[in-house]
Amino acid sequence: MMKTRMIKPGDRLKKLYSAGVMLAAMLLLQACSSTPLQPWHTERLDEEFTVQKAEHINSLDDYLKLEDRLFRQLDEQIYAQGETGSDHQLDRYSPGSAADPRGRKPDWNRSFELRVNNPRGGVLLLHGMSDSPYSLHTLGLALNQRGYQVLGLRLPGHGTAPSGLRFINRQDMAAAVHLGMSHLSEQLGDRPIHIIGYSTGASLALEYSLDAMEGKATPVPASLVLISPAIGVHAAAALAGVKNALASVPGLGGKAFLQVQPEFDPYKYNSFATNASTVVHRVTRSVASRIQARAAENPERVLPPVLVFKSTVDATVTTDAVVDDLLEHLKPHRHELVLFDINRYAVVKARLLVSDPAPLTDRVVNDDQLPFSVTLVTNQDSSTTEVISKTRPPYSKALLPAVDINQAWPPGVISLSHVALPFSPLDSLYGQRLPDNQEFLFLGQMAIQGERGLLKIPTDWLLRLRYNPFYDYLEDRTLNWVDRVKDDTPSEARY
Repeated sequence: MMKTRMIKPGDRLKKLYSAGVMLAAMLLLQACSSTPLQPWHTERLDEEFTVQKAEHINSLDDYLKLEDRLFRQLDEQIYAQGETGSDHQLDRYSPGSAADPRGRKPDWNRSFELRVNNPRGGVLLLHGMSDSPYSLHTLGLALNQRGYQVLGLRLPGHGTAPSGLRFINRQDMAAAVHLGMSHLSEQLGDRPIHIIGYSTGASLALEYSLDAMEGKATPVPASLVLISPAIGVHAAAALAGVKNALASVPGLGGKAFLQVQPEFDPYKYNSFATNASTVVHRVTRSVASRIQARAAENPERVLPPVLVFKSTVDATVTTDAVVDDLLEHLKPHRHELVLFDINRYAVVKARLLVSDPAPLTDRVVNDDQLPFSVTLVTNQDSSTTEVISKTRPPYSKALLPAVDINQAWPPGVISLSHVALPFSPLDSLYGQRLPDNQEFLFLGQMAIQGERGLLKIPTDWLLRLRYNPFYDYLEDRTLNWVDRVKDDTPSEARY
C-alpha cells in the first residue's frame, strides 16, 4: 500500500518562501535586462492638474495658466536633459529634433479652443490614454467650420512625458472633463453641447454623462460620439495594479511600465505606464456597472443619444463590450453603431487571414432583438475594393438599401485598427502619403523592407494602420449627427 506523506505546516511555509524567492529573482533578472528608463519615464511634473488643485482652478483660463507652467517645467526638467545631434533626430525629447513637437505650430499636445461667431452649439473633444488633443484636432476643425465652438481638452498626464501616466487617476481626469463642460456651458448657455470621446476619452465621456443624468454635473450632453470606445478591455488589465506595486521595490522600477519604447511620436507616448492600464480598467468597469444599474432603475433616461464608430478588429478594446455593456441597455431607436469591416477583397486574394471577425459582424447585423441601429461599412462584394454602407434599423433583420460611399480600400490595407479611426489619409503625421514639407517627421503609411533590428521604430508599430481610409465618411456622419440636435429641442426630447 502506498503511504501518504503528511505535509507539515512548516514544509508548506518553506515551499512558499522558496517560490517567493524564485519569483523575486525572476523579477530582478527581468528588471536588470529591461530597457533602461530615461528622465521622461521617471521625472514627475508637479504642475499637472489634480483634484487637489481643482479647488483653486475655477475656470478654463486657470486650467490653461497651470498648463503653461506645466510645459515650462517640461522644458526645464526633461528637454534640458535631452541629447542633441544627428543621432537623435527621431528622439521626441531631443531639443530641435524632427520629433520635437515644440517646433510645430500650434503644438497640438496642448489644450485648444476654436471659437466662432454666434455658435450653434459646442463640442468637447476627449482624447485617449497616452494620446494628446492632436488625435481629434482634424474633426474639431471640421466642427468649428460647421459653426460649433470646440474645446480640445488635454487630459492630465498627457502631452508632456510618459512619466505623467504613472501618477494619474480617474478622479483627476474626471475633474478636468467637468471643468471643460462647465466652461462650454458658461459660454453657450442653453445651446446644445456634445462630447466626442476617443478610446479612454469615450469612457470619460460616458462617466461624465452618467454624472449629469444623475444630477451630479451640468450640463447634460446633447449627444455623444464615441470613437474606438474603451468600454471593455482585456481581463489581464486588472493585474496591472500588482505589477505597478512592485515598481516601488528597489531594482524593479521598470515595472512601472508595461512597455518601454523609443519616444519618436511627437503627439503620443510609445511607452505605456502600468498605472495607466489600471486606470483604464477601473474606468471601464465603473462605467459598465453604472450603465447596467441605471438601465434597471430608469430605462427611459440612461444616456443621451450615442453614435459609436468601431473597427470590427481592434487589438485594444472589444466590440462585444460595446454591445453588451453599452448599447443594449439604452433606450431604443436613439443610438447607432457604425462598424468598419475588414477588406474582404484583400482577404480572399491574399488568403492570409487568421481570425475572421465575421461571426461578430453577423451577430450585430442580423440580431433583430438589438434596440439600436447598426451600419456596416464593407466591400460591395469580395471581388472589389469598392465600399458600401449597409444599415439595419433597431429590432429588424431587414437591411435598408445599400449606400455607395464613393470610397475604396487602398492597396495593401487589410483592415482598420484601434488607432486609425480619427485620422484622415491627408494627416501630415500619420496619413497615407508623405507631406509636401519634407522637414516634418512622417509616421504614416511606409513601404519599408530590409533586415530586422535595423530601425528605431518597432516593426509591429509600422504594421499597424495609422489612418482611416474612410475618414471622410466618419466626419460626415459625425457632423450630420450633431446637427440633428436643434437649438430649440427640449432637453427631455433628446433621450
